[in-house]
Amino acid sequence: MTTPSLLTIKLHLRISEHDVHYAGGLVDGARLMALFGDAATELCIRNDGDEGLFRAYQSVEFLAPVHAGDFLEVTAELLGVGRTSRQMRFAVHRIIKPAPTPENDSAADVLDAPELVARAEGTCVVPFEKQRRRAR
Repeated sequence: MTTPSLLTIKLHLRISEHDVHYAGGLVDGARLMALFGDAATELCIRNDGDEGLFRAYQSVEFLAPVHAGDFLEVTAELLGVGRTSRQMRFAVHRIIKPAPTPENDSAADVLDAPELVARAEGTCVVPFEKQRRRAR
């Protein structure tokens, strides 16, 4: 059973050549972890009025390679709120991928269905004294 979300945010971005870490245009998992962190920060700001601190990941899974030129959708869901802890779930889906041809090196395709490339669960902490909006 899936836990219902208290709050959900989405980030959209294009992976650039600057994000490439390995030969063949492959992006490393650390870049995706940074996206989880960005999404967690937005959730904390929207919920508490403070950026909070990432405390721990309970799970992280990298499910498909990500390459330069991919467009990604990062979803973050706030699942639970304690006095200072915030339980979150993350997913990264590829929504557009490059499709270059000899005639058109800038071609790209919108995917019929988003492709899950990574997911995670984690906990952030917002110190009580920094909460500008009290937890629900």
